[in-house]
Amino acid sequence: MQLQIEGDRLTLTLQGAERLWAVKLAPIVVPRAHVVRAEAALPPATWKQIRAPGTAIPGLIKAGTYYTDRGKEFWYTVQSRKDSPLTIELEGESYRRLALTIDDSAAWAERINVWIRG
Repeated sequence: MQLQIEGDRLTLTLQGAERLWAVKLAPIVVPRAHVVRAEAALPPATWKQIRAPGTAIPGLIKAGTYYTDRGKEFWYTVQSRKDSPLTIELEGESYRRLALTIDDSAAWAERINVWIRG
């Protein structure tokens, strides 16, 4: 998984098998104006969700598009990086939030929040 900030765009690109698990081939590109905030935590779990499309193996991986009572969300979380959660809240996009486990999640949250403020 690769997260990049280039100018006024935040881009999430899945690589290799990640694309298959999440059933997401194209990168997710979000303009700065649509990013509300980022935090080094995951949204609370809910049993009220529909996965379409994606993969879920409890305790190992949650990847893909999920429809919850909070709205449409993109998840890519894996057990091996469970201590590095990152949630990016969005507005005006098809996804309401991106929930990820990524190395240096606290640094990414800080970097994204500074970038949002310009």
